[in-house]
Amino acid sequence: MRNKRTTPRSGMARRLRLLAVTTGLITAAALAVPAANATQAQTFSANQLSAASDAVLDADVAGTAWLIDKTTNTLVVTADSTVSQAQIAKIKKEAGANAGAIRIERTAGKFSKLISGGDAIYATSWRCSLGFNVRSSSGTYYFLTAGHCTDGNPPWYTNSSRTTSIGPTAGSSFPGNDYGIVRYSNTSLSHPGMVGSQDITSAANATVGMSVCRRGSTTGIHCGSVTGLNATVNYGGGDIVYGMIRTNVCAEPGDSGGSLYSGSRAIGLTSGGSGNCSSGGTTFFQPVTEALSAYGVSVY
Repeated sequence: MRNKRTTPRSGMARRLRLLAVTTGLITAAALAVPAANATQAQTFSANQLSAASDAVLDADVAGTAWLIDKTTNTLVVTADSTVSQAQIAKIKKEAGANAGAIRIERTAGKFSKLISGGDAIYATSWRCSLGFNVRSSSGTYYFLTAGHCTDGNPPWYTNSSRTTSIGPTAGSSFPGNDYGIVRYSNTSLSHPGMVGSQDITSAANATVGMSVCRRGSTTGIHCGSVTGLNATVNYGGGDIVYGMIRTNVCAEPGDSGGSLYSGSRAIGLTSGGSGNCSSGGTTFFQPVTEALSAYGVSVY
């Protein structure tokens, strides 16, 4: 399977498109509905499953997310409400002899990056959520958030009127990954190592079935469980991310970048998904351990 990572793009035109994509997401339902299942009689090898995954990537259908389910030995492809039957047929045609390894699941709503963790943070013309406060070995303080939030390297503020500065974007990786880092340059701001009232003392990798909670500036705290690992998500327009954590925790625009945690352990950063916190949804998260490693920082 290709775990491809790409060079981040930037630019206001793409930012405006991104904001337009998220409009209306709040009213979209997101109840996962199983569709046609893969043939169970055949056993598929790891190479066949990897080839099927590559085929879904090559089909390039926006509104799809996929991962290998080791318990059923299938490639689970989740398709949102924008994906037509013709596009599903295109995916299976691309997979060729490995099409039987694909299990299609439907989810209502539309996969979108959740721009509109933790506390609200404001860039030039959009709002996201702070993920985790972190620091370098030299004692410099930063926070992590989603890479599609930091795309374009904007400055950040604590308030919607953009009068109280936090500091500049210090790094950004999107698409491919979905993480970014912001440096605290305003020395008057505190940066506790907590998510709400939960102290965060370490970081860990997700496991299927793990109980997790998410905190974001739009919907606050919601909890659920990890339902898959190493998911690829195609948001459309070339915005494809890899290695994501799939969960049944809901999220809405503005929750992007917010924290996914399990007890005192940092787990992920909110990337995107479908649905809302009235009807539920499928949400994907960037593993936080990858971002910590990339920037040489740690939670505290």
